[in-house]
Amino acid sequence: MDHYDSPQTNDYMQPEEDWDRDMLLDPAWEKQQRKTFTAWCNSHLRKAGTQIDNIEEDFRDGLKLMLLLEVISGERLAKPERGKMRVHKISNVNKALDFIASKGVKLVSIGAEEIVDGNAKMTLGMIWTIILRFAIQDISVEETSAKEGLLLWCQRKTAPYKNVNIQNFHISWKDGLGFCALIHRHRPELIDYGKLRKVLINKFSLAEKSYLFFLTDIVGTARPDEKAIMTYVSSFYHAFSGAQKAETAANRICKVLAVNQENEQLMEDYEKLASDLLEWIRRTIPWLENRAPENTMQAMQQKLEDFRDYRRLHKPPKVQEKCQLEINFNTLQTKLRLSNRPAFMPSEGKMVSDINNAWGGLEQAEKGYEEWLLNEIRRLERLDHLAEKFRQKASIHESWTDGKEVMLQQKDYETATLSEIKALLKKHEAFESDLAAHQDRVEQIAAIAQELNELDYYDSPSVNARCQKICDQWDNLGALTQKRREALERTEKLLETIDQLYLEYAKRAAPFNNWMEGAMEDLQDTFIVHTIEEIQGLTTAHEQFKATLPDADKERQAILGIHNEVSKIVQTYHVNMAGTNPYTTITPQDINGKWDHVRQLVPRRDQALMEEHTRQQQNERLRKQFGAQANVIGPWIQTKMEEIGRISIEMHGTLEDQLNHLRQYEKSIINYKPKIDQLEGDHQQIQEALIFDNKHTNYTMEHIRVGWEQLLTTIARTINEVENQILTRDAKGISQEQMNEFRASFNHFDRDHSGTLGPEEFKACLISLGYDIGNDAQKKTGMMDSEDFRACLISMGYNMGEAEFARIMSIVDPNRLGVVTFQAFIDFMSRETADTDTADQVMASFKILAGDKNYITVDELRRELPPDQAEYCIARMAPYSGPDAVPGALDYMSFSTALYGESDL
Repeated sequence: MDHYDSPQTNDYMQPEEDWDRDMLLDPAWEKQQRKTFTAWCNSHLRKAGTQIDNIEEDFRDGLKLMLLLEVISGERLAKPERGKMRVHKISNVNKALDFIASKGVKLVSIGAEEIVDGNAKMTLGMIWTIILRFAIQDISVEETSAKEGLLLWCQRKTAPYKNVNIQNFHISWKDGLGFCALIHRHRPELIDYGKLRKVLINKFSLAEKSYLFFLTDIVGTARPDEKAIMTYVSSFYHAFSGAQKAETAANRICKVLAVNQENEQLMEDYEKLASDLLEWIRRTIPWLENRAPENTMQAMQQKLEDFRDYRRLHKPPKVQEKCQLEINFNTLQTKLRLSNRPAFMPSEGKMVSDINNAWGGLEQAEKGYEEWLLNEIRRLERLDHLAEKFRQKASIHESWTDGKEVMLQQKDYETATLSEIKALLKKHEAFESDLAAHQDRVEQIAAIAQELNELDYYDSPSVNARCQKICDQWDNLGALTQKRREALERTEKLLETIDQLYLEYAKRAAPFNNWMEGAMEDLQDTFIVHTIEEIQGLTTAHEQFKATLPDADKERQAILGIHNEVSKIVQTYHVNMAGTNPYTTITPQDINGKWDHVRQLVPRRDQALMEEHTRQQQNERLRKQFGAQANVIGPWIQTKMEEIGRISIEMHGTLEDQLNHLRQYEKSIINYKPKIDQLEGDHQQIQEALIFDNKHTNYTMEHIRVGWEQLLTTIARTINEVENQILTRDAKGISQEQMNEFRASFNHFDRDHSGTLGPEEFKACLISLGYDIGNDAQKKTGMMDSEDFRACLISMGYNMGEAEFARIMSIVDPNRLGVVTFQAFIDFMSRETADTDTADQVMASFKILAGDKNYITVDELRRELPPDQAEYCIARMAPYSGPDAVPGALDYMSFSTALYGESDL
């Protein structure tokens, strides 16, 4: 008969020396152990589809004993004997005892024959040995193991509960509250601990492990059996330890899903903001491209005011949105890189480059629109001036021609005397002279009408009709004049007497009268000037005209003297001249009246020229005022742009110091905004005064606006780059020294200080940091000194592995712009030592939640994950189609790879 020692190697097994005394002195303990050990064995045997009813009877043939050991150890024992003979049973029990002994347990006084004979004492002792080895021995809590570790675990878990004081594995458990505390600590939904009192507990159920423990014979006794209590408590320990692992796995999945949900929200926000901005640009460009002219200055000035509102009120918020869009895009890409996700590719047509292209089209249309508005205003101003000039000349001409056709058609020569005929002939000659003098005015009227047509004057039809009427009348006057001359010449021989003085009067009065009409026309002529020099030229011409007035007055006195001489002769010789000059209709009263009118117009012209001179002086003051401010603000903006460029590549202090410096710099820039607004006000005064050029500065308001917008965008973008560097540094654990090293290397190869590296510069920078790309495999070998670097370059002949370098460039330059930014550079350098979640880690976590299955169910997801993240997984997981699939099984493996861009989600 084989005998085995009872456990002697570990301190937690020392109470075995009391085994016989315990069983003999208190049969109640044997009953507690029998029920407890039977329940413990069945909790494992049910996994193999069987169970026991009587612990000493059902283990006698050794078959279920061997099966129990296989289930709890996960190992295969020797092949059992299936015979019913005693020797077969002893053989099976010995195989089980040998397996127990192989696990380092020494057994005392436990023989196979006693087990086969159904010895309850030996059978319970053997089961207790198995429980100690496989359920208690491996328990470890804070460097304590087995019994002490289990006791420490119980004390820690029940410490917060009133009326529970666990000091041992017997009387500390007799009121049942210790069990209730353990269950409530891990599964509070099963027990309302606040309503418990010290009562005997009939049954506990741990649903996740399907244990049923009957404690009626333990709880409430004076001293519960220690081995039974330890068995129950160890079952609790293992059940709740598994739940802790599931909770840890669920937390990992929740973390990963939360990152993914946040990134998806950022993508949606980017798409919406990009769509709104592109839609605004799409609506605005046709408005700026509309070149339909208006007919009046008022309408065109309203368009100019609308354009000013667009520049002041509507465009600046869109500039901010465009800048914010770029910042959001860079932040999102940084977060995706930090969480080991693939880069975000916006929808077609919504890339940052697409938005920049659309914005460029907007600004191009805007530039052309403002230029068109100013040209249209100049054109309408010119048209108004020409139209007024046309009306004045046409009115004067029409006034002159009024009655001329009737006069030329008279038949007065038929009944006239000879003297009257001669007078009529001379009068007609004077009329022809007058007609010729008016030819220039008719040509001017036609030329003005032609220019109005060429400038697309809105009322050209009425102008053309009036001009045509004047030209037709002029042609008719010419024909009538020629016809009358022929008639007078036919009767000229019949006429002999003519008053030479009247003829001389008429010849001198006609041009003088024409000169006065021209002078009145010039003095009343409107003028438009844009500079001091132009108004000074008009003033000089006017002074020259005034200088001719004394000679003109002498001519007037001479003409009036001729008329006075005629009157004297008529009175002296009683000549019947009907009181009028037969050769002209110009009377002395006409000459005096027009002369007086000319003298009245001269001071009015003086006043008009003086007022215009004052206005031009005011315009010159506005030009100088604007130029003085623009010549300060323009260089200031350029200086700030250069300073920001220097700050972005220098390494003074930590990134936080640089960020604070940039933010203070941004504040100082924003504080400069009132000066920009003041310049805008001066510019508005210049436009309202219709000033179109300024020799005092090379800066236009458009230059200042574009420079200011670029300055605001540049400082905001630079701050965002430093924030992303801080985010990358903290997420990747990069030290300040490493960040300075990366910046120094980057700046060294950034020869043109553009803030970017070309492909060859980037390759040289990698080599300088010790990256060997020559064999298409990236290795970080540390920093090289100058001689090592020179040797490396010579040995590789600058011929790096194109495939590997192309792979690196695709990481740092995903948009293929041909340049590498500093942010992309530090992202790449920090990625080498990154410790981030991977698809394999997420799959392992899902496998824990799934109970080691290759699939997971909807119920398991909803039980282990928060509601929103559970539904997120259910909506995106594909059905599982493996050979072990069950209805409703979901494929968590393909879902895990999709989270990291290794497949489609």
